Amino acid sequence: MFRKRVEKEKDSSILRIRSDRGGEISSQSFITYCEEYGIKHELSCPRTPQQDGVIERKNQTVQEMARIMINEYGFPQYL
Repeated sequence: MFRKRVEKEKDSSILRIRSDRGGEISSQSFITYCEEYGIKHELSCPRTPQQDGVIERKNQTVQEMARIMINEYGFPQYL
């Protein structure tokens, strides 16, 4: 399980998770899981990607890499 692996690698327990309001994160089963393990689930404000700084930068990097590969190999721009 991911939680156990992270806690073992860092020799620390997960205290808090911060996320946007994605459907998979807002499900009742995830909320119950967090409560069961004492994890505080913090939600960022809607339509404010600047609060998710690290993830947004990584996502931007992946998108830029995909655009470069599309251009490099001559694929149609709509991809």
